[in-house]
Order: sequence, then structure tokens, then C-alpha cells
Amino acid sequence: MVRSAMIGARVRRKEDPRLITGSSLYVDDLQLAGMAHVAFVRSPYAHAKINGIDTSAAKAAPGVIGVYTNADVLTFAKPLSGGGGEGTPLEEPDAFPGETAGVEELPSGDIPTPGLDPLAGDKVRWVGEAVVAVVAETKAQAQDAAALVEVDYEELPAVIGIRNATAPGAPRIWDGIARNVGVNYSRKRGEPDEAFANAAVTVSQRIVSNRVFPLPMETRAAAAAPDPLTGGLTVWTSTQAPHWNRRTLADLLDLPEANVRVIAPEVGGGFGAKIGVYREELIVAGLAKKLRRPVKWVESRSENLQTMNHGRCQEADIELAADADGKITALRLTVWGEAGAYAMGLDMPPITTMMSTGCYNIPNVDLKAYAVYTNTMAIGAYRGAGRPEAAYYIERAVDLLAKKIGKDPAEVRRINFLQPDQFPYESAAGFTYDTGEYEKNLDYALQVSDYAGLRAWQAEERAKGRLIGIGVASYVEICGFGPWESTTVRVEPSGAVSVFTGISPHGQGQETTFAQMIVDELGADFDKVVVHHGDTASNPQGNGTMGSRGLVVGGSALKISAGKIREKCRAIAANMLEVATEDIELVDGHYQVAGAPDRFTTLADIAAKAYGGGLPDGIDAGLVSTDFFSPKGETYPFGTHIAVVEVLPETGQVKVLKFFSTDDCGVVISPILVDGQVHGGLAQGIGQALFEEVVYDSNGQLLTGSLMDYAVPHAEAFPMFELNRTVTPSPLNPLGAKGIGEAATIGSTPATVNAVMDALAPKGIDHLDMPLSAPKIWAALNG
Repeated sequence: MVRSAMIGARVRRKEDPRLITGSSLYVDDLQLAGMAHVAFVRSPYAHAKINGIDTSAAKAAPGVIGVYTNADVLTFAKPLSGGGGEGTPLEEPDAFPGETAGVEELPSGDIPTPGLDPLAGDKVRWVGEAVVAVVAETKAQAQDAAALVEVDYEELPAVIGIRNATAPGAPRIWDGIARNVGVNYSRKRGEPDEAFANAAVTVSQRIVSNRVFPLPMETRAAAAAPDPLTGGLTVWTSTQAPHWNRRTLADLLDLPEANVRVIAPEVGGGFGAKIGVYREELIVAGLAKKLRRPVKWVESRSENLQTMNHGRCQEADIELAADADGKITALRLTVWGEAGAYAMGLDMPPITTMMSTGCYNIPNVDLKAYAVYTNTMAIGAYRGAGRPEAAYYIERAVDLLAKKIGKDPAEVRRINFLQPDQFPYESAAGFTYDTGEYEKNLDYALQVSDYAGLRAWQAEERAKGRLIGIGVASYVEICGFGPWESTTVRVEPSGAVSVFTGISPHGQGQETTFAQMIVDELGADFDKVVVHHGDTASNPQGNGTMGSRGLVVGGSALKISAGKIREKCRAIAANMLEVATEDIELVDGHYQVAGAPDRFTTLADIAAKAYGGGLPDGIDAGLVSTDFFSPKGETYPFGTHIAVVEVLPETGQVKVLKFFSTDDCGVVISPILVDGQVHGGLAQGIGQALFEEVVYDSNGQLLTGSLMDYAVPHAEAFPMFELNRTVTPSPLNPLGAKGIGEAATIGSTPATVNAVMDALAPKGIDHLDMPLSAPKIWAALNG
């Protein structure tokens, strides 16, 4: 018997004191003796040939240690991806589409992935691409010298926008990539053509998911120093996946993996954009190896907006077929996703199609996805990575269907929901859902929001001339990705507990949730549990933190390790109390004899015995366990969001009056942390819906290149969020958890847009693309 006390308790985060007092360590805080600094010369053009580079003035500048072009860096570092780099042109596809080729004739099959050299070589492909690295004694000297580098550019036509990039005769961004298409994916299941032919009603809409910045508070940063003992490197980097980075850096720098140590100290946010190794981080590590001295680079905010991967940026053509009652019979979806200038997030458009059926039982699908290269910064993972787009498209289409047949949008969702007895459910789109109780969740959301009352109030206010809108969105997403995660749990001789995990939290709060678990699993003192992460030298192999996998997969590994130690503690306690192991139960931190609670011992006493000798035969010394957990599939959190907005016709401004979030992330370990994740996700999802958009002009110049130009929402843009939950455990992990890190971002965007379009419905406006800014809405209202 184990009686829980901490699981589900509202406890304060263990991480917060050091963070809010500024006493912790970020990469930029790192100061090492002899540390040099790097600055990069970046392209002012979106597309240009490099005819020559003159570095002589920079090399002669005060404090300069070295100036490196791509050719120089390739002497000590390999290309990042694709294996070829710019020095190995890709072959032409066997069947190059003709100049009049349509969508069906776009390149398909095994499309080559272009290599990416450490710096731009013979060509630049987006504004901000790094061309030259300058190393100097100080940051200011490196920046001053970088300004002295002269690059002879020959400007080429820039390809901006998906339709322009795939047009016949469009300039190629990469040799051998026909029509600039990097991915051509399709999936057809059931009989969608027949379903559309027989449908009582159909709806269709082209929908844009706007390009956005991830915008972590801390920009990218890296520092590296040679290790004189191993001949390898220690690298400090603001990353979500230290072990992945170690593997990549070791490979690209020709070092044994064991000779590379990667440390992620405090990381000021990532949102998916800090998963892999960027070119600048490779160069910093390579320069430290070459120069045999510490080197550091910290990205400016302007650099961050130009060169950290962007998110979203898709266009979709969606069609639904339904019967007269609104039961959806088929889905057609074509997704065009921008890839940007190089291969980073080519899988985003296919992932979008694979989640495109959402919470609904849609048996017939016709899905297509394309990833298209353009002369812009690459698109990569950003909080949801393909799933927010899928939820947005299907939830907008369901609202359009409801409007066309004259039904309440909540009821159209209800009649299309998958039912609990259909799980595990293999969707026609390609994924297998674990569990779901979508109707129960919707009903609870309608109840806590007083949906019927809101609709009555809306009618009253509309009669007064106010543009009030109510938006509903039901979402499901995929997370808890494998392939595995690992944890080492070590009870110290004093009874304190050290946890070493392969995940790499950077705001998710696993130092708190894991400590809560240890208290319940082992009877430890919460204040004496320390969770170590982010250091490849001390933590077991891991796959990092992304895709809401930290608790689901990492926490499951922890539960396995703690469970093994608890059983050993029971055996030692039984020996100490002279009873059978099966008579020992853990209750409120006491290992006590069942039925005799006055006969007990504690974890500290057991640990002293475990390390002090005198153990019986069959029990080894120590209390340590390292374990791996490999999930059998992904988890599928879900929920319903309801937004209430008002549109001010005089200005077009949208005011969010109320927002209700009813999420189901399975079993909850720490409610406070779940609330925090939902708050942040709502801000980002609503921000995309109403404010945020990365804009390039036709020449590829970034028009939103500072936070004076890019609209980040402020606190006053949001109401007090009203958060609620249902609980549907997942059977795929021992915690029953599903994940919550991205869910709110996924549900909030379509709920907000649906609310705005509901507000505009009396004016005859059916659809506007995000962001629903005041000028855009004012223009629509005024023709």
C-alpha cells in the first residue's frame, strides 16, 4: 500500500526562487578565463551569389583573433544536414515537370534534402544568413571587425510566398529541387470522391495559418571550451535536447561522443525552436576546438528574429462533405507549408494532414501536403508543430458547416465526435488515438461557461448593436513521443534523494513534479529532493524536452526507478522491523507494519542501513536504480475552448471578454504547473489569432525585424482565463498522463477566430485570415 499525499497537490515550484532572484546561471552569465567572442557577418539580401569576400580589414582590426569564411570552417567542421553542402550539387529529378505542370505534376517520391554548410558558401538564401564568423577578444571588438568585412554580392530574384515559389519558371533556391518543392505527401482512405458526390451539403475554404516568431525570452546562446583532460569539448548551450546536441556536435567535429559534454544551464524558453543544433552553435564549438580556448556567442534580438526558426506559415484548402444533419462524411485537405530557405521543418505539413480529422469520426479522407522552399528563414517546430494548424483548419470548417446548415456549432461537434468505445482509434488520417471522452469534455465546457446563458446574452447585446461573438473549438493533439526516456534515482545515505533525468526542462517545472512523485513513491522529504538535468556528463542518456513528453515519458521512467527502490526499501524495512516484506506499507512517509502504525521506520533510517552494512543475504548495498521507459504509442490530450469577444466597429479592435479552457491531459501531478502551461499556451494561441505575424516584403526583407514592428500581445489584451479540466487517463504509460505543454496553444487559436467570425456574421463576413488585426477587420466592415 502506498498512500499518496503529493500527487495532485498544489505546491510551489522548486525552481522559482533562483529564477525570480536572478541568482541562477544562463549561458550569457558564463565567464571563463581567456574567453573569446564571436560575431557574424549576415546577408542583407534574400537571394544573392557571393562573388568574393574581403576580410583583410577585419583581420587587422584591434583584438581580432581570426576571421572565418565557409571554406575556412569546413576545414574543421562538417555540413549540418543533407550530407552534401553547397559543394555537392544535387542531381536533377528523373522527371522534371514541364513549364505548364499542375499540382499533380509537382515532384514527388524521394526528393533530395539539400546540405547546409556551416556558413553561406557560394550563395545566400535569406536575409540574415551568416556569411563570415569573426572571433575577437571582446564582443565589441568582434562586432566592430565584422562591420569591416566586405562581401561582393550579386543579387538574384527572391522567391517569396508559396504560390510564387511553385509557379512555373520560378527561380530555384536549391539546385536539383524542382519547383522548390521539398516534400510531396498524399494519403487517401475510404471513398472520399463518392462521399462528396452524394453529400447533402459541402463547405470549402482556403485558410492561412500566419507565420509567427517563437520569441523565447532568452535568445540563442552558446559557449564552448576545450577539455584539457580528454582533448574534447564542454559546450554550454540554450537547448531543449542536450544529448541530441552532443551527438550532432561530436559527429560534425569528428570527436568521440564520450569526449563531448553538453550542458544546458537555465534555458529561458524554447517552444520547440531550440531543439537541434544551429549553424552558429556548431561554429562556436568548432572554433573552441580549433583555437583551444573558450569561445562564446549570444544572439541579439534582431538576429533572433532573422535566424531562429519561425513557426506555422501554411495555406490550406479544406472541404467537408456532410449529410443534412451535419454528420461529416468526408474531408479533403491540401496543405501548402513554407519550408523557408533550408530543410528544418519539412515534416510539418504532413503532420498537419495526419491530425486533420481532429476529434471527429471522418471515415473518408483525401489529404495532400507540400513543403515549399522560399527565400525566408526556415520554418521549424513551434509549440505544437503542425498540430495547431490542423486544429485550426478543421475547427474553422466545422463552424462554416454549422453556419451553412443553421445549427449551433457545439451541436455539430457533438454529433461528429468519436465515442469512448471506439478507442484505441485508428484515424483515416493516419494516427492511432489512445483514449478520449470528447462529448463529456464538451458538456463540461458548456456547463462551466454557461453557454446557453452566453448565447441569450449575446442575442440581447446584438439587439443593441454590439458585435458580440462566441467561439467554440474542440481539439485533440498528439504528444508524449518516444522512443524512450531514462532516469536514475539515487537515495543518498542521509535519506536525501538525487534524481538524474534525460529530459531537459526549461520552464515545464519537472524539478517540482518529479520531486512530488519521489515524495509519494519513496516517502522522501520534498525539500531534500534535487532533480538534476541538462548535463550529459551526469545525466543518463535522454531525448530532451519537446512535444509534451517530459512528464509522460520522463516521468514514467522515474516512476519505474522509484518503484524498484521502494520495493528494496520495503525489504530493508522488513528486516529492520523483523516482519515479512509484504507486511510493510508506505503511509505518509513511514514504512510501517500493516495494522501496527506505531511500528515504522523512515527513508533516512533505511538509507543509513543500505549504505552502512549489515544487510541480509540477497539485498545488495545502496539505493540506486537507472531505468528506461519506452512508450508503446503516443498520447492524445484533448479539450474544448470557448471564447467570448466583442468587435468595436469604429476601429475594428477585438476585445476578448471571456475565455474558458477545459482541457484533458490525463492524470495531473501538479495542478499549478498545468495551469501555468495553459496560461502561456492561451497567450500564444490568442496572440497568433489577433496580433502576431511575421512579414517579408517581395524582396525578402523582414519588415517585422524588431519588437517595435512585431505585435506581441500584452497582458491587458487578455481577460482572466477560466481554467477547468476533465480527466481521461492514458493506458500507455504508468502515470496515466497525456501531456499539457502545447494543448492550450492548439485550442485557443480556432476558438478565438471562431468567436470573431461569429461577431462579424451579422455583417455578412464568413471568413478572414489571421491575424484578425484592427485594420483588417475595419477594412472588412467598411467594404
